[in-house]
Amino acid sequence: MKALYFDGKLELREVETPRPNPDEALIRVSLAGICGTDLEILKGYSGFRGILGHEFVGRVVECADKRWLDRRVVGEINVFCGECNYCLWGLGRHCPRRTVVGIVNRDGTFAEYIALPLLNLHTVPDNVPDEAAVFVEPLAAAAEILEYVRLAPSHRAVVLGDGRLGLLIAQVLHQSQSKVTVVGKHASKLHLARTWGIRTSDLAVEKLPAASFALVVEATGSPEALDEAMRLVEPQGTVVMKSTYREPAHFDTAKLVVDEIKLAGSRCGNFTTALELLSSGKIKVQSLISQKFPLEAGLQAFEMVEKKSCLKVLLEPNASPAP
Repeated sequence: MKALYFDGKLELREVETPRPNPDEALIRVSLAGICGTDLEILKGYSGFRGILGHEFVGRVVECADKRWLDRRVVGEINVFCGECNYCLWGLGRHCPRRTVVGIVNRDGTFAEYIALPLLNLHTVPDNVPDEAAVFVEPLAAAAEILEYVRLAPSHRAVVLGDGRLGLLIAQVLHQSQSKVTVVGKHASKLHLARTWGIRTSDLAVEKLPAASFALVVEATGSPEALDEAMRLVEPQGTVVMKSTYREPAHFDTAKLVVDEIKLAGSRCGNFTTALELLSSGKIKVQSLISQKFPLEAGLQAFEMVEKKSCLKVLLEPNASPAP
């Protein structure tokens, strides 16, 4: 099969099609999304070597359990052992022996096929098209924030970053009835947020007042943004970090102590919640798609993602070749 393989350099390769174990399914990948983590891996984050990609939707084509055949599915990215204490406590995504699709010791979704355990799979509702289902993984990560903090309608929240993840997070917070503001520097992306009824703030125009938000979510992809997050959060407020980046972040720990700030890292989320949000129509994702590319144009797709005006770029690993 064809795949986008990273071994210090990203390239299209012919590799062996995976063979599913008895507890796994072979999935034909319909769409796969490029995200910020993929870009950071190219810079050295996680030290990963193999097939990139972890956001996808596809259809089961081979499985020992015939009930799964031909189902349209998405898949959770953490494959855990099921035996250690973390797994027994329900914390499989923190299993020390886990592999992570396209990130840690497990090939990813920028390929024609992927094999995943049945435990990782979720059936996509009929009313959720592929172009929406491919957002399940990042939307689940966005929705996890509400597990950390319960926001009342009177609470103010701010999302730093108007990119792909930032706009998903803003929608999740907005539908929870909190007063949310998106901070960014791209006019077209901020305009999109306003069409959803979300407040925006342009970094080039204004500087938001310090200590004015109960919740600050850092989703810029830049380690420098943590300082701004700490400036904006109010005493006893919460800062949630969503970005992953290779370089370390630095901030004033005195404010963390003196103002009794809660600092939380947030990674994965609940796929069932994300699928319900998409099925209900509460979250709009298809307007985030900038362009689709066949797998053969994968290098061009990664160049597209780097453009400031770009939001979500999708790969179609099994797209029919152009005539």
